[in-house]
Amino acid sequence: MSGQKMIEEVYTGAVTSRGGRGGEGESSDGALKVNYVSPDKGEEGTNPEQLFAAAYAACYESALRQHAKSEDIKPEDVAVTAHVTLGKTAGDDFQLGVRLEAKAAGIERAQLEDLMKRAHQTCPYSRATRGNIDVELVAK
Repeated sequence: MSGQKMIEEVYTGAVTSRGGRGGEGESSDGALKVNYVSPDKGEEGTNPEQLFAAAYAACYESALRQHAKSEDIKPEDVAVTAHVTLGKTAGDDFQLGVRLEAKAAGIERAQLEDLMKRAHQTCPYSRATRGNIDVELVAK
């Protein structure tokens, strides 16, 4: 592991997967049960990219809201959309890319852009992916 050493465990989520992209997953507490499908199959279910996008968007929005609160900024109707793309490199390896789009009423675009940059520095998902995948920040 690289980065800062964890000094306190706050929460651990656990999901067991069986069958890969054609299988299923379930959290240890039973709250999450998913059927995995390949995006191009048209089957009912989800895929790892959607799950990662959901988790990243939620975490990133929380970081953005925390930075706004610390400055007594009160944006309205905040929404973050994470677009997670599965692509290939020139070496034919699979690679992820992320585009984080945020919108918030009641604040200027420049202020939202600043909050987004700061959230990107503190969000655990942003920190975990930094230097590993391209992440684009877009204020709407």
